[in-house]
Amino acid sequence: MKPALLALGLALGLAGCATTWETAYEQLDPAQAAGWRVAAVEVAVPETLTTSDKNSYLPDFDIVWHGEPAGDRRAQAAAILKEGIEKGSAGQSGRTPVRIVATLSQFHAITPVVRERLQNSGVHNIHYTVQVFDARSGAALSEPQPIKAEFPALVGRAADEAEARGLTQRVQIVDQIAAVTQNWLGRGTDPRGSFQRRGR
Repeated sequence: MKPALLALGLALGLAGCATTWETAYEQLDPAQAAGWRVAAVEVAVPETLTTSDKNSYLPDFDIVWHGEPAGDRRAQAAAILKEGIEKGSAGQSGRTPVRIVATLSQFHAITPVVRERLQNSGVHNIHYTVQVFDARSGAALSEPQPIKAEFPALVGRAADEAEARGLTQRVQIVDQIAAVTQNWLGRGTDPRGSFQRRGR
């Protein structure tokens, strides 16, 4: 019991006061984006990004993901980002075919120990850069733009109840990225904003 209490105290001490997090990006010109039809989504995950399956309170790595069975965490994070962008851009029905190219810089979801033992803590911290290219000519149609898609993680009973309804961590993150993508392209509800919460 003592080691567990010590670990919990250490985690709370490291988390300290609530930190400010945000979903933030600059929306593209809706009139320009309305003329696009997404032909492809490509996601790059730099080899320099660190990753670990360590189940700790505050793992200091770029990719932290426990929402799927053990495997290639870079590939899993890339697949989630790709699915979210595809879902959010599915409504583009313009005449110009485009490629959306995203480069992941951080994919830090909560660990099982945070989900199980902490309350009012935990953030899914997703950062990437995204750019649009003409699918035929390869010309850049937008500048590279950093996107923060941070949102509060469900923990404890709330997480269990959501998962029972099919809202797994993976589904929640895909939906967040989809909402961000849709509004970045000038459509849908604006998810941008900030919140305070203890987390990595």
